[in-house]
Amino acid sequence: MAIAKRAVRVRNVLIGGDEPCICAPVVGADAKQVLEETRQITEKKPHLIEWRADFFEAIRDEQEVAATSRKMRAIAGDIPILFTVRSEQEGGQPISLTEEEKIRLFETVCESGAIDLLDYELAHGPRIPIVRELTRRYGVRLVLSYHNFDHTPSKEELVAKMRQAEQCGADIAKAAVMPKTRGDVLTLLQATEEARKEVDIPLITMSMGALGAITRLAGGLFGSAVTFAVGRQSSAPGQIPIEDVRTALSVIMTYGQ
Repeated sequence: MAIAKRAVRVRNVLIGGDEPCICAPVVGADAKQVLEETRQITEKKPHLIEWRADFFEAIRDEQEVAATSRKMRAIAGDIPILFTVRSEQEGGQPISLTEEEKIRLFETVCESGAIDLLDYELAHGPRIPIVRELTRRYGVRLVLSYHNFDHTPSKEELVAKMRQAEQCGADIAKAAVMPKTRGDVLTLLQATEEARKEVDIPLITMSMGALGAITRLAGGLFGSAVTFAVGRQSSAPGQIPIEDVRTALSVIMTYGQ
């Protein structure tokens, strides 16, 4: 895998380096579940942990979210934490937060010093500068994401989305799409390869569901810097257990380059 022109170092992890990073999601409904999942996942030593806070029942309580994130940090040690809140329309859970309330939550959690990266949807264009400013203020890396749970757009559109993320100030660009055919899976991989040459920031790409599972294993060969794997519970369709991903990556990245 070619190193991104501008790889991102978060704590001791290089995103966009020689090999893809493994990220495991935490999807607990309350603090007890979140912290237990974090303990179990930390023992498996992923490169990154993603807290999918849209699964958290107390998401409206900013201080509870911040306090839980600080406890996660104490458990995770030097493993970087990615903080993500997805609405139902974005492939996440039903949440009652308005976009303005979500941004206030982001600021509280960034200010806590517990998280290292923040995921925000590219679709919220006018609000991206606000989120970009607050993440820079607190030294948090910004991942701008494009999700399509309905189909796989053309290669040109996918490359354009990743280029747009870079132009909006992202530290990392992410694209996740749903395939309906094997050809769609190839489209995602071709878009990743092309975007890797055109975009100066690390990329995270995946084709979701069982049909796209190969992209979670071989995506690094085409330029995807992170793959999401199941530590305890899946947060998206097609995720593979972390042990299997680690084994497959060791073979693919050794012999596939």
